[in-house]
Amino acid sequence: MRIDTSADTITLEADRIDSHLDDLSVARGGVALHQGSLRLSTELLELSARQRRAWARSPVRIEHEGNLLEGRSATVQLDSREGLIEDARYRIARTGGGGAARQLSFVGTDRLAADQASYTSCRADDPDSADWVLKADRLSLDFEHNDGRAEGASLRFLGVPILALPVLSFPATGERRSGWLPPTIYPFDSRNGFELETPYYFNLAPDHDLTLTPGLLTRRGLSLTGEYRYLWAQDEGRLKAHWLPNDSTTGRARGGADIDLQGERAGGLRYQLDLQHASDDDYWKDFSRVLPSLTPRLLAQDLSARQPLQRWLGWPLQAYARVLGWRTLQAADTPILPPYQRMPQLGLMGQGDTAAGLNWSTQLEYNHFSLRNRAPGDTRSDGDRAHLLGALWWPQDLSWGWFTPRLAINAASYQTDQPMSDGRRRASRAIPTLSLDAGLRFERATALFGRPLSQTLEPRLHYVRTPWRNQDAQPNFDGSVNDFNEISIYQDNGFSGVDFVTDVHQVTLGAGSRWFDPVAGGELLRVGLAQRYLFKDQRITPDRLGASGLSAESGAPANRFSDVLLFGSSTVVPQWRFDVNVQYNADRQRTTRSILAARWQPGDYKTLSATYRYARDLSEQVELGWQWPIYQREAPRTEAGACGGTLYGVGRINFSRRDARITEGLAGVEYDAGCWIGRVVAERVSTGTSEATTRLMVQLELIGLSRLGPSPLKVLKDNIPGYRMLRDDNAASTSSP
Repeated sequence: MRIDTSADTITLEADRIDSHLDDLSVARGGVALHQGSLRLSTELLELSARQRRAWARSPVRIEHEGNLLEGRSATVQLDSREGLIEDARYRIARTGGGGAARQLSFVGTDRLAADQASYTSCRADDPDSADWVLKADRLSLDFEHNDGRAEGASLRFLGVPILALPVLSFPATGERRSGWLPPTIYPFDSRNGFELETPYYFNLAPDHDLTLTPGLLTRRGLSLTGEYRYLWAQDEGRLKAHWLPNDSTTGRARGGADIDLQGERAGGLRYQLDLQHASDDDYWKDFSRVLPSLTPRLLAQDLSARQPLQRWLGWPLQAYARVLGWRTLQAADTPILPPYQRMPQLGLMGQGDTAAGLNWSTQLEYNHFSLRNRAPGDTRSDGDRAHLLGALWWPQDLSWGWFTPRLAINAASYQTDQPMSDGRRRASRAIPTLSLDAGLRFERATALFGRPLSQTLEPRLHYVRTPWRNQDAQPNFDGSVNDFNEISIYQDNGFSGVDFVTDVHQVTLGAGSRWFDPVAGGELLRVGLAQRYLFKDQRITPDRLGASGLSAESGAPANRFSDVLLFGSSTVVPQWRFDVNVQYNADRQRTTRSILAARWQPGDYKTLSATYRYARDLSEQVELGWQWPIYQREAPRTEAGACGGTLYGVGRINFSRRDARITEGLAGVEYDAGCWIGRVVAERVSTGTSEATTRLMVQLELIGLSRLGPSPLKVLKDNIPGYRMLRDDNAASTSSP
């Protein structure tokens, strides 16, 4: 039977259909009603063609755009897709969750309301017996306006009530909405005790939002954290502030700020602001979560702007300005040497090429360097520096090899507020450098472990000639020694920064070989070695860089041969990766430094890694990392609501053999039950030679509803090589902004 109108065609199929008065039709036995994406199945159905309304008088099943609704009886208005179901069971496609209700009403797929309802994302014959279930006297979901509301709500997990509220408001989808977010609980922190945070989220507009988080720390008192974020057409930023009005442990107010802004204005002007601030020197120990930083005791305060000038000058140049300061958090037992502030930094730089293939680069810059919050005994002087860096090079890259001659100049002028070691307050110098980088490429077909591969052999020569210029008296504003690795060994200068240039007449010889998969093109194995040779002794060497400049070296001349550098990596063995970097002293026949790393990843969520780091007379460390399934539970077929699941062990341990102690580490477990994930992670962070902070993070993630507790995911991703999240970070939490 077909009913055709201007609306969607209604198709009715049944074992028997009786029509009365050209309006009411009664269908019995195997009834199936189709209208567009709507599918209704029942055993007894009354249909009014004029009212476009259907009444299902026996158990009914309705499918609409992925949603599934079942019940004892139902009434459906077919033109508006509105309906009412008694003794309903439902599953919602948008959230993957569902449940049961005494009575359920719906309007298309946009709105749903249920009385005496339950909700869960666990697949269960009986939703009330699922691993987790939200029950409510009245449940309303408005997907069009992203509004969810549960009145008389209670949340049970594994049969235990964990939350009860007269009214619970939450997003109906993963989209953002204003409201209280689930509380965050840190059960234990060795410095702060028990912590409780209750964030409130303000969805101010699609392109900016605000989160205010009052908190309670049992050892310190009340706190307040605010975070404002925006993402506009040409600007984006984040402003975060943390405040304790009265820290009961220290007896004073404390706080911190973390600001990150960037954007672009008309004409190509780009700006960036990175600012971190802490109220006191111990802030980084007590509140490391608030100001995450690779240098927790050095907080940058950096404002910069860049303006391209090509539009006006016709040359690929850009002007830039910067103000860079540092908030240095000192400690009496372990003082650190703060870097110089640049107040200001002004410059002009550019890079381009000519029709003849000659490349050029230039930088002209002025800096005023100053210090604040000096460490005891720090006698460095403030001062000004103007410098010019320029280079010309002619790259030639051919199929069989390459060579690049290069001529560079490093010129600088200094003025200090205190006399230098030679009594002067002004100094200047200009240092040219001539270099040549050249190499060959050979390739052949080969096989390794029975696998056909392509192998290359790439010998390389790097020649440098830099004359000596006296740099003993000049200040050191930003100079530091380059690390000794496969990149720096082929660099012209042994220092980074502008202040110092090594006097060298040297050649670096090296060779590397790589094995490729000829079909996929991926690199499977790489090995290489390199060594420098000095044609004459150096007078300015990296190991002579001191806090205030360079000092004369005593003793015998240095060996003209450098240490041998050996390096390599391999993924030849399936599921394994190996990396090696060794610095070997041939005269003393001993290793100076080495890094050895191995990682095994036989499958998803399975990774084991080990790293050994050694620096003679400095440190010796062993690092272990893992993510591995340690237990898998299969749900019995007769156990209603059981999801089954897998328990994973996760962690990373950094052990210092020199100090015979664990310096940093974390360990925990993750349990993925399918419809929920539980995480328990303990973290230990070293805050000194004899002290550390330990904290415990416990999180329960209810798939399709919310995350309860602090998230250890960033800690796990940052610390465990090869770690994979059990769920996409944005897939399950409908209550997180």
